[in-house]
Amino acid sequence: MKRCLSTLKPLDEEGFSPAARRRLADRRAFPARVDFTRADLIEIRTRTVDRMSISGVQEKVSLRLERGKLTPVAEGGQYILKPAPSQTLPRFEQDVPANEHLTMQLAEQLCGIDTAANACIRLADGALAYIARRFDRTPEGSRIAQEDFCQLMNKSPQTAGKHYKYDSSYQQLAESLRQYCPAYAVESEKLFRRIVFNYLVANGDAHLKNFSIYQLEEFGDYVLTPAYDLLSTKLHLPNDTRLALRLFAGDEYPEGVETHGFCTGADFIELGTRMGLSDPRATTIVEELCGRRDEMADLVERSFLSDEAKQQYHDILADRRKALEIR
Repeated sequence: MKRCLSTLKPLDEEGFSPAARRRLADRRAFPARVDFTRADLIEIRTRTVDRMSISGVQEKVSLRLERGKLTPVAEGGQYILKPAPSQTLPRFEQDVPANEHLTMQLAEQLCGIDTAANACIRLADGALAYIARRFDRTPEGSRIAQEDFCQLMNKSPQTAGKHYKYDSSYQQLAESLRQYCPAYAVESEKLFRRIVFNYLVANGDAHLKNFSIYQLEEFGDYVLTPAYDLLSTKLHLPNDTRLALRLFAGDEYPEGVETHGFCTGADFIELGTRMGLSDPRATTIVEELCGRRDEMADLVERSFLSDEAKQQYHDILADRRKALEIR
């Protein structure tokens, strides 16, 4: 099946639709394939890693678009490229790029979540990689002021130990958002939607560094950045934790954990009310994210996941919907 490498909509040949090029490259030509392989990327990363500003343990390479060609760079990158990981995972490690791409598209197309512009792209040997456009740079290349919630909450190995990214709760993350975002009433609803979405797709790595705020020049205030690093970790790690962070502050256990052994829709609605949403609004958001089943299933089927991984992704969504439907 020929489809857009970004939106997954049918095309006469694999590439990018006009709408995808607009998001990825402001309507400029954008290549469907790069001229380097997975092996080349290892050498490139070894050569540039000390000077790159991209954090995290997943292998990433910074790219710049010049005259319709994507070129690896040490500085001034406009895109982040992630190939399939070199380390062995319990299952489906070659599906990691397709997983992240699908999950980002589900968030953007069907779940009302603003995401970084993203796509799959072919390496020179035909292997699939994931690519995302950086949103922390202006079109001229200057840096936009941005802080992740580890920085905002003073979480580091020195202050909170080895697992500092996970040393908090979503309730505390929301309290920190309230402190730094004047438009909290709007931004809290966006944050709540993302938290519930991460549970729906079984993203057990939605930790503090995967939520950020940045300063929009036209307003001057800080708001949530587009969502990034969304994927179903359970697809690759069957025994992964159901949540990266605790739901509530302190040692309080959600009622669903006490009665069912896992968080339920009622627990997330309670979180929403603690974040300042009304009970009906929090309920509506949970219901919206559990809906559109046929459209979600269709997008999974049109994704670049392997057939076995697609079935597992369907099963994950079905399992999490059941949990969220418990009120």
